[in-house]
Amino acid sequence: MDGERPANERNERPTNVGDERPANVHGGRVEDVDGGRDEPLIVVDGANVVGSVPDGWWRDRRGAATRLRDALAARDAAALPPPLLGAVTLVVEGAARGVPPVAGVHVEDAPRSGDDHIVALVADNVGHRPVVVVTADRELRERVRELGASIVSPGELRASIPYGGRQDSI
Repeated sequence: MDGERPANERNERPTNVGDERPANVHGGRVEDVDGGRDEPLIVVDGANVVGSVPDGWWRDRRGAATRLRDALAARDAAALPPPLLGAVTLVVEGAARGVPPVAGVHVEDAPRSGDDHIVALVADNVGHRPVVVVTADRELRERVRELGASIVSPGELRASIPYGGRQDSI
């Protein structure tokens, strides 16, 4: 009964109901926020980056993901280290789903596991462009490195963007 098991147990990509393509992915490639150039892809593990700042994010996961998205959009490309230059895709999951994209930041709702969705994005893109994944998750780091992606830590990202979590931190 493959139809009842989660996509990651069937060794398939997560999909939208009634759609054979993965959520927000077009033709196997992330829809570029830059109009289609094959510049490096920066995939941000939203849950991992948000969770790296103990500021009460668990009370409002979508709000925390929105703050991260806004900080990514406000980044100063001239001040970024080379590994963080490229088209940004923020992957959100669970209660953080529903954050809309903004100019400069593509947002993907992971239908199930954010890690599995990130691995699928890397697999779809690493063959035609450099891919960098921002996460501290050890297992995810290993999985995407095996596919050819580079890794940047959440701390490196946070040092490069105007993000410190909630403005009204506890």
